[in-house]
Amino acid sequence: MSASNDPNMQGGGVADGAQAEQVSSAQRIKRALANGKSERISKNTSNAIMLGVFRVAAAITTLVLIAIIAYVVINGLPHISLDFIFGWPEGVNAEGGIWPTIVSTVYVTALAMLICTPIAVLAAVYLAEYAKQGRLVNIIRYAADTLASVPSIVMGLFGYALFVEAMGLGLSMFSAAMALALLMLPIIMRTTEEAIRAVPRYIRWGAYGLGATKWQVVSRIVLPSAFGRIATGIVLGIGRAIGETAVVLYTMGQAINMPISPLDSGRPMTVHLYLLANDGINMNAAYGTALLLMAIILAFNLFARWLSRKSK
Repeated sequence: MSASNDPNMQGGGVADGAQAEQVSSAQRIKRALANGKSERISKNTSNAIMLGVFRVAAAITTLVLIAIIAYVVINGLPHISLDFIFGWPEGVNAEGGIWPTIVSTVYVTALAMLICTPIAVLAAVYLAEYAKQGRLVNIIRYAADTLASVPSIVMGLFGYALFVEAMGLGLSMFSAAMALALLMLPIIMRTTEEAIRAVPRYIRWGAYGLGATKWQVVSRIVLPSAFGRIATGIVLGIGRAIGETAVVLYTMGQAINMPISPLDSGRPMTVHLYLLANDGINMNAAYGTALLLMAIILAFNLFARWLSRKSK
């Protein structure tokens, strides 16, 4: 039998050819690197330079944040008191307290959370556990990411056109809550989906091996295991909703009253701060409102970080 017809020898020839090609490729790479331009700056020098740039950028960011917080605290702290927190605005200069605005803020944020959370969590469960990965799922994720980047002023105008005018809900807590829920939806949905995907697969396999159904695995194993991160996403969404101004300005109104029904109007803290500062009515009350609002948002962010660390 000739060597050309021997399959073993043919296989050996192919392997030798592949090895020779790899060697020649490695040699070509070495020659290209050897013939390349010499480094003008050493690796240690470039690393030190970039590390210094990063440190300066971090220091500038921290100093700006500290300056903003210090400015608000210095101007707002002297005006914080129990009468300011639990009192009512009085007169054309909005003297007194801001209690109705605090209630309106908590009211509309809680209502938006109740509307958004079930929808966002169920959507995330579907995308992570039930949906067949493909073009449709990618479109849904892209739509959620796009919704998260929509400017709040655009969402406010959309909420006004849809909930206030088209649906006839008027300037009310419910209209504002629906608009805020649209802003919170992508944050909670994407955070929940990532939390569900972070649950180890072997936990699911063990449950399936014991005879559990798909829904039992999702409801009794996956969701409880991911609860910490899901709660973190919900808290971050709440923090985003509390700090919004344009959305509630177009959908809730500016009436200073104590909302009882979801169809009542109100004035949240952000709108109250905007009106006081923009018209120059009462800058002392504006700084006090800004300090309380900043403290509330900071508390929610710290709570979210605590939940995130606890869930690890």
